[in-house]
Amino acid sequence: MIKSKVRVKTFKIDDNDVTGRSDNTVLEVANEHGVKIPTLCYLEGLSCVGACRMCLIEVKGSNKLIPACTAKIKEGMEVVTNSPKVEAHRKMILSMIFAERTHTCAVCVSNGNCELQNQAIELGLEHSQVPYIHKSFDIDASHKDYIYDPNRCILCTRCVRVCDEVEGAHALDIFGRGIDAKIIHDMDEPWVDSESCTSCGKCVHVCPTGALFEKGVSATEMVKKKNIISNLIQTRKNR
Repeated sequence: MIKSKVRVKTFKIDDNDVTGRSDNTVLEVANEHGVKIPTLCYLEGLSCVGACRMCLIEVKGSNKLIPACTAKIKEGMEVVTNSPKVEAHRKMILSMIFAERTHTCAVCVSNGNCELQNQAIELGLEHSQVPYIHKSFDIDASHKDYIYDPNRCILCTRCVRVCDEVEGAHALDIFGRGIDAKIIHDMDEPWVDSESCTSCGKCVHVCPTGALFEKGVSATEMVKKKNIISNLIQTRKNR
């Protein structure tokens, strides 16, 4: 019989002793113990990719900040989730996210229900700390039910991962590099022409901004149902 290599490890988060499984990440253990770490690309039930870097933390003994969503816990490690250094980096990261695309909240369908907007409010970011460098992308409104606006996309890849890992269609991917990067359907075809898309809408509801939304909604009306993933996973476990 093969014995499990998973062990319980004890370490500190903000000077408090916590425990977790050796295969847990710092973010998972922090969530279990009610310690809030900001995230944008992370979503329970999807793989962790560390795309947004909003969950950066300090680890004693390291000069580098590391993403909590991908950092595995270690026995005796000491984690700091909120410090002047961490806050400064998070504000700069958030500024760069805002600067790369067009985020005019007043006319956005997700205004008031946007995770990016919420992060700015919680961190007290009143203006971008870097110059705006965004380019203009064409909006894809070819689908009968949904719209994709790349100008509001933060490239968190939640939509890509949910389409691949949960729906199993893999109709979405990232195309291009840097400021030219965008989410595409199949081989960069209009959404309506995608042969892989099942029109399930999961990508729309896990999107943290107004980049993906339902047709027919006006400013402030789009409410995302991101718990759709955790609900699906729980349903599968109960079968």
